[in-house]
Amino acid sequence: MSQFMLRALELAEKARGKTSPNPMVGAVIVRDGAIVGEGFHLRAGEHHAEIIALEQAGENARGATLYINLEPCCHYGKTPPCTDAIIAAGIRQVHMAILDPNPLVQGKGKRILEEAGIETSVGCCAQQALQLNEVFCYWIEHKLPFVIAKFAMSLDGKIATKTGHSRWISSQESRLFGHRIRNEIDAIIVGANTVKKDNPMLTTRLENTEVQHPIRVVIDSKGGLPHEAKIFSDGLPGQTILATTIPQRFPKNVEVMVLPQSDQGVCTNALLKELGKRGITSVLLEGGGTILSSFLANNHVNKILAFIAPMIIGGKEAPSPVAGEGINYIEEAFVLKDLQVSRLAGDILISGYCKRGENV
Repeated sequence: MSQFMLRALELAEKARGKTSPNPMVGAVIVRDGAIVGEGFHLRAGEHHAEIIALEQAGENARGATLYINLEPCCHYGKTPPCTDAIIAAGIRQVHMAILDPNPLVQGKGKRILEEAGIETSVGCCAQQALQLNEVFCYWIEHKLPFVIAKFAMSLDGKIATKTGHSRWISSQESRLFGHRIRNEIDAIIVGANTVKKDNPMLTTRLENTEVQHPIRVVIDSKGGLPHEAKIFSDGLPGQTILATTIPQRFPKNVEVMVLPQSDQGVCTNALLKELGKRGITSVLLEGGGTILSSFLANNHVNKILAFIAPMIIGGKEAPSPVAGEGINYIEEAFVLKDLQVSRLAGDILISGYCKRGENV
């Protein structure tokens, strides 16, 4: 069973970064031990994985077994219910890795299939399935985007020199990896200081790849950002949002989002709630120590990607990845769980899920 479910997961992975706000789903139809149909959901509004697999299988679907990494949908949205198509095709068994956390489904699809006489099971490769769709599951449950914080630093924990110079701490391979991440997420957030110092475009730059540009969000509590900054250019692909606490006048290509104020400036909770309402399921934080400290203080960071370069910068005035007041006791520290460590040229990439407190 697991080999066919792993194939479904492999198929689902092919659409990473393209399906939002939908999950990544792959489906495999097996008859007499052989695959007779398979498919994956490419993007929202297009055929679901089950439908593609059923069309490929044709009459061979009758009496066959379906393997799918997420419970089939049972409601009308942009597409009809997949449960109807599965029943009509004569599928005999359906194996699901996990149930769909969407309240519109959440076990209902499984029940409908069982009421139609189809055998079902849940749990094969469940951990891999949850990790694959961690962004979707988090957004569905919390109505907030899944937040990934990314930064590059030296061995001594500096993200720039005391003069603010930072090009380049990380290797070309690490920067390319960063663009691949941009190609997979819905929005990217930076602070006003990053715009002033680096004047970034925050676009996705990859060769020989179909790219998508995340929505660019600039947090600016005080106002005063130059309108001629690259990120506000009318010629940039994609959308730019200025998140602020005071009304500001900007060209029509920039959306000014006025939000409540907190002790740290723009209320990050209000920002994430608004982004979540818009169907933005994932956010990449790239914007300096002040922004990261604010998101950490409010427990808004789900995952960390830390690139460590083999260099020492030194200097007490050189900035570190996290600004703010910091903690008083080690027990209050943020700890990375499910740690992964890899090499990118000379850099070390440490990634993990961000949890706070000694007993996490």
